[in-house]
Amino acid sequence: MSKVKTGSQESGNRRQESGNRAQEPGNDRASCACAALEPGCGAQDARATNGVLGKEYVGVSKVAGPLLFIEGISGIGFDEVVEIRMKNNELRHGRVLITSRSSALIEVFEGTGGLTISTTRVRFQGKPLQIPVSVDMLGRVFNGLGIPIDGGPMPIYQEKRDINGAPINPVVRDYPEDFIQTGISTIDCMNTLVRGQKLPIFSGSGLPHNELASQIVRQAKVCGQSERFVVVFAAMGVKNDVAQMFRKSFEESGVLSRVVMFLNLANDPSIERLVAPRSALTIAEYLAFEKGMHVLVILTDMTNYCEALREISTSKGEVPSRKGYPGYLYSDLASIYERAGRIIGCPGSITQIPILTMPNDDITHPIPDLTGYITEGQIVLDRELAKKSIYPPINVLPCLSRLMNDGIGAQKTREDHANISNQLYAGYSYVKKVETLASIIGESELSERDRKYLEFGRLFEEKFVRQGQNENRSITQTLDLAWKIAAQLPLEELIRVTEAQIQKYYPRENTDKDEDEAES
Repeated sequence: MSKVKTGSQESGNRRQESGNRAQEPGNDRASCACAALEPGCGAQDARATNGVLGKEYVGVSKVAGPLLFIEGISGIGFDEVVEIRMKNNELRHGRVLITSRSSALIEVFEGTGGLTISTTRVRFQGKPLQIPVSVDMLGRVFNGLGIPIDGGPMPIYQEKRDINGAPINPVVRDYPEDFIQTGISTIDCMNTLVRGQKLPIFSGSGLPHNELASQIVRQAKVCGQSERFVVVFAAMGVKNDVAQMFRKSFEESGVLSRVVMFLNLANDPSIERLVAPRSALTIAEYLAFEKGMHVLVILTDMTNYCEALREISTSKGEVPSRKGYPGYLYSDLASIYERAGRIIGCPGSITQIPILTMPNDDITHPIPDLTGYITEGQIVLDRELAKKSIYPPINVLPCLSRLMNDGIGAQKTREDHANISNQLYAGYSYVKKVETLASIIGESELSERDRKYLEFGRLFEEKFVRQGQNENRSITQTLDLAWKIAAQLPLEELIRVTEAQIQKYYPRENTDKDEDEAES
């Protein structure tokens, strides 16, 4: 491999000219560099002919945080991949954030520690960031850039894809209407997840959202199509012990073989956090729309992603918006969330469950607020339920699944699903009013009807909401349990279900009990 330095130098940067580079041991690809030509000597023709642009510069103008500033350049594109080689020949990677006619701003994935202004070499690759995609990635663990971190070799792949993906044409989007069973009663019965939906989980610091995410990965399935159902899991900014918990949980339960994991640890560069969810969605799109699989994408924690976005925005000197986040936070989140969905004529689908922690449990914070605008509902974890040692601490009242009614009913779950869910919602909502009244006048002063509602509320939280971390309830078990809980109320209070459904699903022991009470 040889390099011939040009005699010209622009603003402290020396353009180098190199021919095709032979493949080195341990390097899985060969890269070629196009000649750096003077104006009028056919530079545009060289770029078009070679295809891969290998412009290399020596020296940068400034280093600030995870960013490099370089001047005296030309022909550089936005989002272009960059190789940065240090004085000791260590190789790092980055991409172009901002570019102009003669300068560029580069974000370095591995951080800028140890880089020097005068000796750092920057090579522009002339293409956006891509990751390899292959079915062989199932059962493997990668970092946010798609590099294996499980000790195994690089998967065999036929192609690489741009991590930014391509938006789905609204004309060819298919409407989500197929039920996904998570095995968690409060989700399956009252906030049903539908294939192709994006349904976020709003949590808080210290709440068990990681355990809930792990349980969903282990248990989620499309009924009747489990052999084609896979999970893409991306963790951003998580601690080492949390990452090990995820890996151990998936390995011990035997589901790792159908999971692709992307792990970005808390001590990894924050820049990588911006890439991890896009890498995960890139392989998800390949598995769904090329291989016809049903893919569930779980992204945790989107708050760490937004914090990294704010950090980079501040480093670039951009004008901040609400709470210091960039003004384009909404569109940036939409570029991730809107990659979920179904395509007409394609058997596969992408379903998203983004998980975020609300700072100070504030649901009006910009992150949950904007997420709620983009997605189709939310599942909210409640600190008061967590204090009662109830797992999962899902407060069903502020929860919502906007596509629930399209994915339930006869031939999908059961014909009584919508009505019994509404009955539980109505009953539990009234329980909260009674609890407020009881805190003022005392429980002993409540009417008999209100005391029955209090008992219903306790059973709802203890028997229906609470379940074990390894307890996987089928939709039939969940709906039967819902009827047992609703049966704690007098028959005349069951106004959300039909008489035919009462005759078919109301527990017989409760019917006999009501008849005995009526006779007495």
